[in-house]
Amino acid sequence: MSVEQDKKRSGAKSGKTAAAENPGRAILEGDQLQSLLDALRRRGYRLIGPTVRDSAIVYDDLESAADLPAGWTDQQDGGTYRLTRKKSKLLFNYTVGPQSFKKFLHLPVLRLWQSDRKGAKFTVTPESMEPPQMAFIGVRSCDLAAIARQDRVLLNDLYRDPFYQRQRERNFIVAVNCGKAGGTCFCVSMQTGPKAESGFDLALTEVLEDARHYFVVESGSPAGSDVLRELSVRDAEPKELEAAEKVTAAATRQMGRKLDTTNIKELDRAVEHPRYEDVARRCMTCGNCTLVCPTCFCTTVEDVTDLTGQHAERWRKWDSCFTLDFSYIHGGSIRTTGFARYRKWLTHKLASWYDQYGSSGCVGCGRCITWCPVGIDITEEARAIRESESARPTMTATKE
Repeated sequence: MSVEQDKKRSGAKSGKTAAAENPGRAILEGDQLQSLLDALRRRGYRLIGPTVRDSAIVYDDLESAADLPAGWTDQQDGGTYRLTRKKSKLLFNYTVGPQSFKKFLHLPVLRLWQSDRKGAKFTVTPESMEPPQMAFIGVRSCDLAAIARQDRVLLNDLYRDPFYQRQRERNFIVAVNCGKAGGTCFCVSMQTGPKAESGFDLALTEVLEDARHYFVVESGSPAGSDVLRELSVRDAEPKELEAAEKVTAAATRQMGRKLDTTNIKELDRAVEHPRYEDVARRCMTCGNCTLVCPTCFCTTVEDVTDLTGQHAERWRKWDSCFTLDFSYIHGGSIRTTGFARYRKWLTHKLASWYDQYGSSGCVGCGRCITWCPVGIDITEEARAIRESESARPTMTATKE
């Protein structure tokens, strides 16, 4: 795909062209959601969306709308995640779980090539990937922002990841605007939600009024408009649009956390702050925060051989800056302490990302807080460091 083609695709995904083509919004009744899934399946898409498994809402293959988590909701706080079920028709009345759609785009484990030796010669065969078309169902606005940040790193930088590119160019995104915020959510602070503004093909807002259950549908790309034309929908009425706006407004008011991002990049100046020692006493350096983060992209490479030494393979796997070996170079690891590793993660995510990619590496999904075994809170740590450093000259305002 050429750079120009990529720019055109990015424009379509961002919704920039959709405003002129689809100025209105449509209504899809709740029992018609299956027709949307059927339309996507007819186009050859593998359906990936939320479902309940192992006491959590995860992303997996969907056979039908019956696999969606109807009536399920979650409760989240630092180090706490619980599912509860209510008598409700709502299918998307939960916040994000332990997984993100990153696992389908930036694969956790990937073989890069394999080699075979025959006598004095050997051959190297690069991995050939033809991923299936995938339709992501129920993508939240914070995860849309995370996909955009991964695009920036893996597609739109000096070097492109060809494996990510092949996965990314073959997906269709059905976003769902949040009607409920969790105890660790702070997407409003990061300006990434709770309403999807770009990066989708279709966006749904789920509304439940008395006994009536319906979705307000918005198209964000020509591909989304094409699917929408196939469905039995009608134009939304003003009162229905108003009801949809109330849904996302309620989620905006429910944010469990907040983060002041004013001059947040200056966190990288307080590198010897004693707060990091306090975190290091609690941090288990388990790497959970990086595994659940939808924007972390670090990997390691491993070479393996068979017992005969005739066959070898190279694999790429997710890695974490919290592991001791991650910073290993000849002679040893650079960051040997929990102090240094947490500091690197925090300052990279909230500060040096701006230098590298022009934005924060955090989208406010709150996963790192929920899934930290000891409940370390990125918003609280950033606040504590900034407040105690506010009187120092090293934290003066800078132009960004």
